[in-house]
Amino acid sequence: MQRNNATLVAVLTTILLAILEGNVAALPYTAPIQKGSISVRLEPVATGMSAPDYAISPPSDSARLFVVEQKGLLRIIENGVLQPGAALDISARVSPPFNAGNANDERGLLGLAFHPGFNDPASVGYRTLYTYNSEPIPTGSLPTFSAPNNASQSYKNVVNEWKMSVSNPNVVDPASGREVISFGKNAGNHNGGTIAFGPDGYLYVGLGDGGNSNDSGASHLEPGGNSQNLSTPLGKMLRIDPVNPALTASSPNAASSNGQYRLPASNPFQAAGQVAEIYAYGFRNPYRFSFDAASGDLILADVGQNNIEEIDRVTLGGNYGWAVKEGTYLFNRSNGTIGAPPGNNSPGLPVGLIDPIQGTQGILQYDHGDGISITGGFVYRGSAIPQLAGKYVFGDLALRGSPVRADGRLFYADLVTGIINEFKIPQFVNDQLPNGLTVHGFGQDGAGELYALVTNTPANGTGGIVYKFAAIPEASTFVLASIAIAGWHVLRTAGLSKRRINAN
Repeated sequence: MQRNNATLVAVLTTILLAILEGNVAALPYTAPIQKGSISVRLEPVATGMSAPDYAISPPSDSARLFVVEQKGLLRIIENGVLQPGAALDISARVSPPFNAGNANDERGLLGLAFHPGFNDPASVGYRTLYTYNSEPIPTGSLPTFSAPNNASQSYKNVVNEWKMSVSNPNVVDPASGREVISFGKNAGNHNGGTIAFGPDGYLYVGLGDGGNSNDSGASHLEPGGNSQNLSTPLGKMLRIDPVNPALTASSPNAASSNGQYRLPASNPFQAAGQVAEIYAYGFRNPYRFSFDAASGDLILADVGQNNIEEIDRVTLGGNYGWAVKEGTYLFNRSNGTIGAPPGNNSPGLPVGLIDPIQGTQGILQYDHGDGISITGGFVYRGSAIPQLAGKYVFGDLALRGSPVRADGRLFYADLVTGIINEFKIPQFVNDQLPNGLTVHGFGQDGAGELYALVTNTPANGTGGIVYKFAAIPEASTFVLASIAIAGWHVLRTAGLSKRRINAN
């Protein structure tokens, strides 16, 4: 009964705030996310960074964590210490057109992936890594895929290949860059951002639907929008072999039209007019995804529009619903709504669309009473926090969207029960990230330990922090509990004394 009362109070509070703010979209479609039982400590590993948004270690490397800074720098944290300088600086390539003064600009350096053979001298991928970033389109050239409808293109998103320096393992050879695949963009948002190698050895690339809203606008195909149209890569999960085909002459996979990568023969859409790079489709903005190191599952957080954020398990050929649905709710492209709460909830329908992950007790989605833009993370497979094993760790960019985005949140999801909980972070007031920090990404090191990448300044600022998730020692938990109990007794005693005085 006590839990039900707490949930009711939370729902009513959300409704009241929505009414006071005039924000109909914040009204509850889903039950508010509750604080969970898992407490963590966030240890600052690096501070003063410029909007860190992704971090990953090379294969079989337990010492180094490579951190992506949105403004175009690739930094290295080695043995827990941020190294001076940058392993790679492509800031001149991402700006312009990157708007360094806009805290909400979604362009820049967004993704990083190491070839599985990065540390194997016998592999074609030895010392090879890939970045995903925005950059200008050189005059007289075209991207691999131009924006649909011959729409104007102000920039392109690019997967670039690089080689580490032969003489310095902490430096990327700036002259080694090779463009693998690129996508012309009309709108500045919905760029996706993650690239990652799957257990099959192929590179997966998540692309947004082209930007704007309702999957509509100058660079969106009709009828239905880009995400449901197999003739464009936008709104899709792509899968390619990014190695230069000249180095893989014996491969059974065909070379791409630009001759810079190969197309896996098992990709599901090979008919005339279909983009053969597509692995799955129906996404709005798959900004962050990752592969579970234990199961190999591809877990993706798809950013919603006005109402629903969702977590998907992506499979070959799957259709994940956008813009027919937003989460489990039917979506109206003409006005961008899912109906007044409780909305047009339609789990399992229309047939053929794949909903967010459903567990034994719930579905992995939440409404905008709990955030405004999901930031995907990783399934925890480390050893430092045993109670977190197998949970999907992720967050939301911000709880408040205006006048500036602020107050990011950190969550974990049980992939079996389908329940989302918020972390307890006792070091901060109300378990909340301090100073208006927003959650831009997550990192995973060679030991499977996780990091939260947050900032409260634009990409050219210095408000970025890399926090490492750490367990709270039992003694510290006991001390915190003791302090809380002692504080309760003090307040109770003060209250009783006040009543006695008032009574006199």
